[in-house]
Amino acid sequence: MNRIASFSAILAAAALLSACVFAPPVTTSTDANAIGKMSEQALATCGAGNVKEVNAKSFSCK
Repeated sequence: MNRIASFSAILAAAALLSACVFAPPVTTSTDANAIGKMSEQALATCGAGNVKEVNAKSFSCK
């Protein structure tokens, strides 16, 4: 019984230590089309000269 418990503990430790971690890829590329559309929307909403920041997903006014 003692050998089975030891073997099980060693097997479990080996399985836990050899586990792989999968992470989604990091993408920093920006979509020029999305930025262009967001810029047009920012100008229409904020007015010329009142746009503070524009990125591919949002914009902010001054």
